[in-house]
This record gives sequence, structure tokens and C-alpha cells, in this order.
Amino acid sequence: MSITKESELEGMKKISEVVATTLKMMRAYAKAGMSTKELDNYGGAILKSYGAKSAPYETYKFPGYSCISINQEAAHGIPSEKKILKEGDLINIDVSAELNGFWSDNGGSFVLGKDIHNHQPLVDASKEILKKAIQNIKGGVLISEIGFLIETEAKKSGYKVIKNLAGHGVGRSLHEKPENILNYRVKTNRERFKKNTTVAIETFISTHSTIAVGLKDGWTLVGNKGGFVTQHEHTILITDNAPVILTAANEIWN
Repeated sequence: MSITKESELEGMKKISEVVATTLKMMRAYAKAGMSTKELDNYGGAILKSYGAKSAPYETYKFPGYSCISINQEAAHGIPSEKKILKEGDLINIDVSAELNGFWSDNGGSFVLGKDIHNHQPLVDASKEILKKAIQNIKGGVLISEIGFLIETEAKKSGYKVIKNLAGHGVGRSLHEKPENILNYRVKTNRERFKKNTTVAIETFISTHSTIAVGLKDGWTLVGNKGGFVTQHEHTILITDNAPVILTAANEIWN
């Protein structure tokens, strides 16, 4: 979305704070023994309290308020009464929503309780790579260069990237142009980030896989070669200098 007036920026700030606060509260609420459906219902109630609507449900009729992916699930995990959280689980929560015609998106992976399976290094790599990527985005920067940065940093940490999941424009709908803010460089892509636009930047950092493939449920994605994937995401406003992080209230970097 291109921000052309103050009311549009205010609209984006408001919905971004809603999804960020929801993500932060869901992360704090998650406990071992809880089902992912209970966690999702909690997040849905927070969105409702602000008058916001779940973006995946509104856009795709996704069976949940948020996407909650556990362990080997890479993305788009369906909340379920049958999925019970356990100590040491690698959890990803992705919250996106609409309010007053504005849409925002954010997400984050974390370890539940003690890191008994040593997932934290992968989580930390994803967070730090997202931070570095965002710090390098401003009007005029090639989108492919940010993809190159993300993949280069992942390799330095001993990891891979998922190549068929991407960040995207956001604002007047959940997914807008630019549609493919990828985690690797496509040299033929000469598209540049534009000043005063809002985009969702997300990392998909992986231990083994490079492609996300769908399960039979029609939603859940897993890595093509197994292993684990972490994702972190912020919605930002691009400027001539450092971007404005609209979803900073999620505190994924804290």
C-alpha cells in the first residue's frame, strides 16, 4: 500500500498495533498442556475486543483466527484441539488482521519453556536476520538484494532458507504488490522498494529444507527435506532512511 495521507498512516499504525499486541499476548499465554485451538481462541478474542477481523479467515476462509505451526510444521498450521503444546516445542504464531479497511501482518517463532531440543539457535538466527534485513531496506533498494542478504546470513549461521515462501506488500488487503519479497536473490528481479509503502518482511530460516510443501489438510506446510523452520515478520513503512516498524509492539526482538 502506498501511504498518501496522515489518515492512512494512522489506520496502518492502529491495525499494526492490534496484530502486534495479539501476537505478544498469545506468546505469553502459551503453556504446556494447552491445545493450539485454545491458544487460537484466546488470540481471536483479543482481535475481537479491538473490533479487528482475522485476515486468513476473511481472505481465505482459513480454519482459525491465526496460523499456529508446531515443530516440523513450517507455516499455516491449523489450530486444533488435538494438538497439545509440550515443553520445548518450537512454535510459530502468525497473526494478521483487518480493521477499518487496513490490514497488517506479523509473526514469530519461539521455544516453549526450556529449550530441551536446542531450537533456540535457529530462532535467534531468524530474528537477527530479519533485523539486519529491515535495517537495510529503504526507498530505491532492490528487493532481490534483501533476498541475497537473508540467504547469505542464513548460510553464515549454518542454515538454509525456504525459497517458496515470501514477504509481501500489505495495507488495503493481506497480500499486495510487491508479492514476492523472497529469502534469496532472483537476479532477474529488478523491482525496488518504494518510499511511503507498507510491506510485510518475513524470514523463513531452515535446518534442512529449501521448499515448503503442503499436507493433505490443504493448509499446513512442511519442509521438503524435513527438519525445522523458523519465521519472524514485521510490517514496516519504507522511508528514505530507516523503516518505521509498525508492528514493534510484538516485541519479537526482546
